[in-house]
Amino acid sequence: MKQMMLVGLGIIGAVSGLTQACNAQQASGDEAAIRNAIATYTEAFNKADAKSIAAHWSPEGVYTSRLSGDAIVGRDALEQEFASQFAKIKGAKLAVAVDSIQFISPNVALEQGAAALVLPNQPPRESDYSAVHVKRNGKWLIDRLTDEATELMPSHYEELKALEWLIGDWTDTEGRGTITTECSWTRNRNFITRSFAVTIEGAVELTGMQFIGWDPNQKQIRAWTFDSDGGFAESNWRQNDGKWIAQTVATLPDGRRGSSTSVFRPIDENRFGWQKINRLVDGDILPNVGEIEVVRKGS
Repeated sequence: MKQMMLVGLGIIGAVSGLTQACNAQQASGDEAAIRNAIATYTEAFNKADAKSIAAHWSPEGVYTSRLSGDAIVGRDALEQEFASQFAKIKGAKLAVAVDSIQFISPNVALEQGAAALVLPNQPPRESDYSAVHVKRNGKWLIDRLTDEATELMPSHYEELKALEWLIGDWTDTEGRGTITTECSWTRNRNFITRSFAVTIEGAVELTGMQFIGWDPNQKQIRAWTFDSDGGFAESNWRQNDGKWIAQTVATLPDGRRGSSTSVFRPIDENRFGWQKINRLVDGDILPNVGEIEVVRKGS
């Protein structure tokens, strides 16, 4: 929790004034100095320079998250935490809207606003914050910062992005039946969901949902499938020679056990081939399902 909070700390403290242009003629000299310090803090953050970021804090600076109540105290501790987070989280960007900067005294200013952490291919993490700036030896420093940042959840997008071609709505027709499939990312792109419906002569015969995700324990892509008849399955996915191979073990609604191998063959951005081979139910061999072309809706 503490480590994740620091990313919010970086966003909030770093770029507080980036989205508001500072008109030096209208702002006071001290306000202009605070905004300039915020801008250089932002530059340091975007360069993942933990030492430069920490230099913008007072030696006894304190970051507190209302989410957990935990606090990070002192410039050295802040630098260490920033360095740790930059090593783990790549490509973070900062977006902040400042509501106000108020001077409590000539050497103390209160900043309030809203901030967001933006990571590649993820929705922004938003938070409200307040920051106390203090003037020491003519330099404005962050002394206290409190935020309500949401804990940053890890994403396995990097492990799953090779399957991004699946995202969208698909349809395939074979004989009297049609299968429609809708594929989308879940929040944080930790899973791809595939909802499907089998329609025969205009009547829906079967529906279901599949979740495709990265198993950090087994270090591979896996999927879990559930259908409206009460059947369920698990599968392990791997890429081989431009195709995706899903080896599946299933429990049928009547309790029998089955297994099969599904082969997905991307053709172009609007088509892929699908077939099912090596089909077994309670040891009995079933016929293979030949390749069917699946087409993106609207193409």
